[in-house]
Formats: sequence, C-alpha cells, structure tokens
Amino acid sequence: QIVNNLGSSSLNHQALIGGDANVASIKYTGTSLTGELGQAPITDPEKALDLVIDGFADKFDQKWFPTYGFANTYAFMVTKELADEYDLVTISDLEEIAGELDAGVDTSWMEREGDGYDAFLETYKFDFNRVYPMQIGLVYNALQANEMDVVLGYSTDGRIKSYDLVVLEDDKQLFPPYDASPVATFEVLEAYPELDEVLLKLYNSITDEKMQELNFISDNNLIEPKVVADDFLRENNYFEDVDVNEEGGTQ
Repeated sequence: QIVNNLGSSSLNHQALIGGDANVASIKYTGTSLTGELGQAPITDPEKALDLVIDGFADKFDQKWFPTYGFANTYAFMVTKELADEYDLVTISDLEEIAGELDAGVDTSWMEREGDGYDAFLETYKFDFNRVYPMQIGLVYNALQANEMDVVLGYSTDGRIKSYDLVVLEDDKQLFPPYDASPVATFEVLEAYPELDEVLLKLYNSITDEKMQELNFISDNNLIEPKVVADDFLRENNYFEDVDVNEEGGTQ
C-alpha cells in the first residue's frame, strides 16, 4: 500500500514512527540532519550521510540507505539572459549587481537556522535590493515573467529546464547537502529481508540532471509523476533481478 500526500519530511517521519508506513521512498540528508535529528547543518556530503545513517539507526531504529545519486538542494537561479549579460556562474558573481536586483525566496527560508537568510548575509556578505518571501512553487514563474531578477528554488525542479533558467553555483557552500535516499524500519527489513536488495537497486543511478529531466517531463508535458517514474524504472530494468555488491552498487 502506498501512502500519498505526505508533503513534508516531518509528516513522512511521523508515519514511520507511528507505524503507518514502513518505508520512506525519499528522505534528504540536510533536511533530516537539522530536522528529525536536531543537529547543526554541515556542508560535507559524506559527513552528513554518515550522521543520518548513525542517527536514524540509533534514535529511530531505521536504516538510511545509500543515495539515489541526486540532491535536491536550495539553489539561487537567474534567467539565461541575465547570466549571459553579467557572466553569472556563482552566487558570488551576483555581488556587484545585487543592489539592483529583487529576489524572490521561499517564505520559510527567511527564518531558517543555519542556511537561511541570516546565514546567507553572513556567508556571502551582500544583500539584494529587495527580498520578497513567497511560496516556493511561484518563484519560477516570477522569474520567467521578469517580476523577480533572482529567485531561490530547488535544484532539480523541472521548470529550470522549461524556462531555460541558470542555476548559480553555491561557491561558499551555504547550503548543506540534500542527498536523496530511501529509509526503512529495521523491523520491516527483518520481516522481509529481500526488501534490502530492492531498495538498493537505484543506488547512485539518478543524477541531478536526470532528476531535473524527469521533473520536466512531468511538469512541462503534464504527465502523471507515477507514469514518469514507472517508465524510468522499466527503462533501467528496475523490475529485473540484480545482484548487489558490498558497496551498495549493482552488478
């Protein structure tokens, strides 16, 4: 049985803790490190992964699996026209023109500890002309419509490709890693040992670019996400038996 509409990490977590679900199809290291585990954000992906693996095992009796291969992190982005005009590649490249730019950002980001607005000011040492908090789903349209000059979105959103936006490199590593992995309770893994291999089949098989492409197919072509996912799994022989090596990869 699939439990849909668990739209946040906390709801997802509560479902596993309460026994309403046994497997979380996707969790993010940076989100769970600061959220469920209550630890300070860190920028080293390997350390973040080690911490959530150990933390979820010790605190919640859950197995955090190796990453699917992609991360869905906060990302500043601009139109291709602005990037070309000012040769923008990194967030730091915005500094010289930031005073003339209006930025649209996720409302919750303004109050986030560790990697929010205050941390941005401290890390990058510049601010924008105006910063407009808004629902994150609206920032891409605002940028495309030239209502904003720069926005903070998600790095794998399909609208990046749809609108031909440019994601700026987080050159000072403000944002912690948000590598994606499945998570399962040790209880269900003991009851169904074959599930361990099933959840390892997608280890390191989806790049950031591929995830963005899959989101694009759904968002731009209006295809149900379930159909897009099913097509991807069949194309990559997910439903065929595979052997899994000791490092978590497939042979």
